[in-house]
Amino acid sequence: MNNTSNDLYCVMGNPIAHSRSPWIHARFAALTGEPLHYERELVALDGFADAVRAFAARGGRGCNVTVPFKLDAARLATERSERVRLAGAANTLTLHADGRISADNTDGLGLVADITRNAHVPIAGRDVLLIGAGGAAAGVLGPLLRERPRRVVIANRTVAKADSLAQAHAAIAAETGTALHSSALQPIDADFDIVINGTASSLAGAGSPVASSVLRKGALAYDMMYGAAAQEFMDWATAHHATARDGLGMLVEQAAASFEIWRGVRPPAAQVLAELRSELAAGR
Repeated sequence: MNNTSNDLYCVMGNPIAHSRSPWIHARFAALTGEPLHYERELVALDGFADAVRAFAARGGRGCNVTVPFKLDAARLATERSERVRLAGAANTLTLHADGRISADNTDGLGLVADITRNAHVPIAGRDVLLIGAGGAAAGVLGPLLRERPRRVVIANRTVAKADSLAQAHAAIAAETGTALHSSALQPIDADFDIVINGTASSLAGAGSPVASSVLRKGALAYDMMYGAAAQEFMDWATAHHATARDGLGMLVEQAAASFEIWRGVRPPAAQVLAELRSELAAGR
């Protein structure tokens, strides 16, 4: 794609070489006919604001933001969506010609879309366990609540952090009629229809930070990581007769939501997800 004739976007992070976002957005552009060029940009750990301004100066229209800059993105923005205000983090910036920077967080939209559209599991009326209370969990809780589950329990090693996240979302929970609680990781005296791992426990080979008793018969166990990073949790789920799913669909769906914010066009996320799984299976 000739970037001199297409609108410029990028993903910023550190590290960034592993990012699949350029491939995903290139497929979205090809399938929708939208004229855009999408790059990776490695950003110095203390250089995020300067990198965004420099990208805007060379014509950048928007950028996705990954670790460790999502908090910086929310602070830099001049306009913040409700999702950003609740999460305190942003993964999608729109750069306006007049210098304004609009921030959104599509992580929760991506998670919800992958569970409901791709995995065909309804969230409404269900009991949901969200493991973790850090940035990943904070980014998805609002959209989860908007789906009107019956109950959401936030379980975290530091209960005070789970308490704080629950309190920040209390108004949405009341609006949607969802019982919202916080808990320690052990013990959890309940079982759930959907169990979402928003921690990095799999990377430590821990399998799951919670006991298998949280898995209701036929439960969906979802790790927000994907590939090898999610395998330990998925193996744990499968061993306890749950349906296991990794976060690759969340990655594609959050990208689709960003693309729609920027271009006003909804790309065919399910098709691109299937293509990406094939790419990864082939080792590409």
